[in-house]
Amino acid sequence: MPTSVICFGEVLWDILPTGQQPGGAPFNVAVHLHQLGQPVQLISRVGDDELGRELLAFIESKGLSTSYVQQGHTHLTGVVKANVDDAHEVVYKIVQPVAWDYIQYEPELASLVAGADMLVYGSLAARQEGSRDTLYRLLEKARFRVFDVNLRPPHYTKETTLQLLSKANLVKLNHHELVEVMQWLGQEARQDRADAMQWLAMHYQLQAVCVTCGAEGALLYTGGQHYQAPGLPITVRDTIGSGDAFLAALLKGWLAGDEPAAMLRFACAAGALVATHQGATPAIGAADVEALLKSRSA
Repeated sequence: MPTSVICFGEVLWDILPTGQQPGGAPFNVAVHLHQLGQPVQLISRVGDDELGRELLAFIESKGLSTSYVQQGHTHLTGVVKANVDDAHEVVYKIVQPVAWDYIQYEPELASLVAGADMLVYGSLAARQEGSRDTLYRLLEKARFRVFDVNLRPPHYTKETTLQLLSKANLVKLNHHELVEVMQWLGQEARQDRADAMQWLAMHYQLQAVCVTCGAEGALLYTGGQHYQAPGLPITVRDTIGSGDAFLAALLKGWLAGDEPAAMLRFACAAGALVATHQGATPAIGAADVEALLKSRSA
């Protein structure tokens, strides 16, 4: 079966008070897509060091291929120091420059992306020229482009973020990011989220705009229609990886041609389920997500 999704960008170690855990939004999305039964490949880069070798081993342990995870000798494997004092709002200190800032363009990557159904990318991997240039070249090859905005101060600029937005077909961002992006575009008067999403979709000719609202749930605008799904009442362990699981579940539904309201409910449940666990990539499959939805609707 051909690869349906390519995730491009950072793979790293989250350094937590409880120890280190593998992370990086593209990696987390890739793991959750795989666990949901979606064929996926990860394009990234690690250092030729102990942390890099441990990451490669972990990626393989999750059932993912490391064929397109480059190993570099010049820069160390990425690490992020995460402050989880507030379980609902994790704060990250992201070290730079590191290996994933220098993902090199290779013809085989272009072929891989051209043959896939979609390319998923974020703003963080575009903070340095090396990976940013590679991403821009791969975006030109992609059939369908998914921009997971994921703004991490100070690792983004307005100019680069809007450039990445202009290349997208589907955009996922949180409610804080929606406000910031609308301010950049001179549309801060559009306080209503649904109105802002519709304007953004029209302005960039997007097929879909999805906004996550934490415990409140999420909103989706696609096909000229607005959809809303409430958050699920859960006991939060930590929110690391919750948004990534949400996106993976949404994309699974999108690729399957599911009805928008149903795919949004499923995505909200996937994000909520991950938040009940510690870490970004607990072993969660579609049946677990469906079970949570069923338990909440009973």
